Amino acid sequence: MEVIVPDWPAPALVRAAVTLRSGGVSAAPFDSLNLGGHVGDAPLAVAENRRRLREQLRLPAEPTWLSQVHGTRVVTLQGLAGAAQPADAAVARSGQHVCAVLVADCLPVLLTTRQATAVAAAHAGWRGLAAGVLETCVRALGEPPEELLAWLGPAIGLAHFEVGAEVRTQFLAHDASAASAFQENERGRWQCDLYALARQRLQAAGVTAVFGGGGCTYGDPVRFFSFRRDGQCGRMAALIWLEPS
Repeated sequence: MEVIVPDWPAPALVRAAVTLRSGGVSAAPFDSLNLGGHVGDAPLAVAENRRRLREQLRLPAEPTWLSQVHGTRVVTLQGLAGAAQPADAAVARSGQHVCAVLVADCLPVLLTTRQATAVAAAHAGWRGLAAGVLETCVRALGEPPEELLAWLGPAIGLAHFEVGAEVRTQFLAHDASAASAFQENERGRWQCDLYALARQRLQAAGVTAVFGGGGCTYGDPVRFFSFRRDGQCGRMAALIWLEPS
């Protein structure tokens, strides 16, 4: 199993990773490390993939798998894990919980405080970004934004993410500078840069230490699942947790 380990100056107690698509047992079109239980894959295959994930990363607990709805709700993880909650971001303040979001083109954003007092994972597709999921997540961490670090994981890139004018209009209504994240194409539609939009939103919220970004899930079928490229496909996971004290 291969994973991407964020290259960022996070505190030593903070652990984070993003899975790739190889190293699991799922059959096509979910081949092979599908971690999503909602995409039509065999439940036993998903369970085995998640077991392998826990074992390889030596996770302190089963990740809290959210029921993602492209919204702005953030849950703070505490107590025993229960049924999946409808939310698109999670915050943890102890080593008893693992924050996780599932992606296959949408942008995963991982955050930590500089003192390792809390970590968070956010699922930021264009709907969530436009609605303010990152701003909500920053507030939920409960620290001054200048005390936060953020890392942008793999997502669909500018060259392959075409959207309509209504998407661009939503972002410009919030901040006119978002225009720089869109390029008009020959079809009269727009190529959208999720990475640029996320950086703009984080910086406007006061988070200036932003790392990662770049690459394209759509353009690399060997390493990444991509819903826009393949339709039915698996999901990768972006995870962040604190080492138990």
